[in-house]
Amino acid sequence: MFCLALSACTQSPATGRTPTAVTATSILSTTTTPTFPPLTPPVHDVEPMGGTISIDGSSTVFPITEAAAITFRRFVPQVEISLGVSGTGGGFKKFCAGEIVIADASRPIKAEESATCAEAGIEYIELPIAFDGISVVVHPDNQWATCMTVEELRRLWQPQSGGVIVRWSQIRAGWPENAIHLYGAGGDSGTYDYFTEAIVGSARASRQDYTASEDDYLLAQDLSADPDGLGFFGYAYYVEHAENLRAIGIDNGAGCVAPSVTSIADGSYQPLARPIFLYVNAAALDRPEVTAFLDFYLTNGPALVQDARYIPLPDTIYPLLKARLAQRSTGSLFQDVNRIGVSIEEILQLEGGH
Repeated sequence: MFCLALSACTQSPATGRTPTAVTATSILSTTTTPTFPPLTPPVHDVEPMGGTISIDGSSTVFPITEAAAITFRRFVPQVEISLGVSGTGGGFKKFCAGEIVIADASRPIKAEESATCAEAGIEYIELPIAFDGISVVVHPDNQWATCMTVEELRRLWQPQSGGVIVRWSQIRAGWPENAIHLYGAGGDSGTYDYFTEAIVGSARASRQDYTASEDDYLLAQDLSADPDGLGFFGYAYYVEHAENLRAIGIDNGAGCVAPSVTSIADGSYQPLARPIFLYVNAAALDRPEVTAFLDFYLTNGPALVQDARYIPLPDTIYPLLKARLAQRSTGSLFQDVNRIGVSIEEILQLEGGH
C-alpha cells in the first residue's frame, strides 16, 4: 500500500514507493507541484471545517483524487486528507471495515463486497467520475507488436498459458524468438478484474507467471526498462511515460484501434474502455468537510480529470452526480451490469434510467 498524506503518513508501502509525509503547504511550495487549471472554490462555509478525510483504493483513480485533494486544501488547509493506494479490492476492504470514507475504484463494487458493507451497516453512494482505457503497452524498441487481436491476448493471458507461451514467436508467426516478459495489475486491482473479464472471458482468470503490482506507476517504470516486456495498466500512466513506452492497438474484430482520448470517449477502443469510480460512505456526508470536498471534486470534475490525463464524462453528467450525492442515492448502478464494450452513450442511459 502506498500512502500520500496531505497531513502525515506512517504506513509502509508494499509497492516499493517511498512513503511520503508532507503538508499541503510543503507540496504546493515545491517547484515540482503540478499546475492545475483554474478551479471553482468550495461553495461551503469552510471556516468551521477540520478533521481528516481518509481515502484509499485504486492506483488508476489516484491521480484524479490526488489533484482534487491538493487543490481542495489550497482553499481549506485545515482539513487533512489521507490518500492511500492499495488497489481497488484493498480499498473496498478498508471501506467496508469503516477505515476510510471514500474508496477510489477502477471497477464497480462486487456483490460480495456490497454484502460485506451491508453487514457492517455501511451504505454507499456510487459516483462514476471519468473514463479510462486499459492500455496494452510495450517498450519502444519492440517494432513487431503494433496491434494484437483480442484472441491473441486471450491466448497469452489465459491461465493455461502460464509457463507454456513464453516467447513472442508463440503469439504470432514471424515475431522473434525473444522471451516475453509480462507485467500487469495484481489481484487486489480493479484493473486486473476488468482486464481478465474483458480479454480472458472470466474475471480473475489469468496466468500467474508475470510481474504483478497494484501500482500502475511501478508497472510503467519496470516496463519502460524491458525491451521484451508487455504489460497493461491505466491510460494516464501510459501517457505519462509515453516517451519510454508504446501502446499496442487492439483488434476486436473491427480493425485495430489504439487507446486515445477520442477512441476511449467514443467507445471504439473495445473491449478495454471503462468507467472509473468513487464510492462514498453515506454517513460521512454528515461531516461538512467530506461534503465540501466531494462537491468541490464534482464541480471541478472535468478539469481535474483532464489534468490527470483521463477522459471526463460529458459536462451534463457531473451535475447529475452532485444531485445523486445531495439526495444520498445509495447502491450500485453498475454492479450487475455487463460492462464489457459499454459505450459512453450506454453508460449515460444507465445513469439516466436510475
